[in-house]
Amino acid sequence: MALIDLFTRKPATPAPPAEAPEPEAWPEIGETWKPEGLPVAERYYNQAQAVVLVARTDQDPYGTSYYLVACLGCHFLSTRTKHHSFYIRYALGQAAEAANAHADTCRALPRELPPRPDEDTARNLLRSWVTDMARRNLLHPDTDLDLAEFDSGRLELQRTNEWIQTELEALAAERSDLLVVRRDDRTGTVRFRARPLPR
Repeated sequence: MALIDLFTRKPATPAPPAEAPEPEAWPEIGETWKPEGLPVAERYYNQAQAVVLVARTDQDPYGTSYYLVACLGCHFLSTRTKHHSFYIRYALGQAAEAANAHADTCRALPRELPPRPDEDTARNLLRSWVTDMARRNLLHPDTDLDLAEFDSGRLELQRTNEWIQTELEALAAERSDLLVVRRDDRTGTVRFRARPLPR
């Protein structure tokens, strides 16, 4: 070996390319979850990073939208706010305030997202709610029920208003002793009336 070889730098042998690490699977806490029939308007994080959703449930013929608030950590769900002695459906601002207030105090860890039920399960769920409403309305046989009556079950059902209305119309055709359909001539809104059932 010549003396010059000691001072000559040789290029280093390139290391084999490292494989890109597999992305870690993070638990789904709702950032991108979009349940069918519930367009998500806003999201808030609670103290343990569980998501509190504000989602639109309905829009009336005059263009007013209504919302629910649901925590994906605990089981908090709210569809109405108290105004004097009445409970009224949330507008976006009211729903946002309720979601933010809940997020400030909730310490629940993120839980698994509610699974979307298959068609038969969703249909049976809706029918059981209507049957229960008919039993509870025994003393109030003239009470109409509209799609807002199902807001508290929307995360469980995960269906559009159109689906719910179609299923209720099918139920009324099948069980006229349980449910009656009528259309409001002024607004075109379909109304349902649960007939009282014996206890």
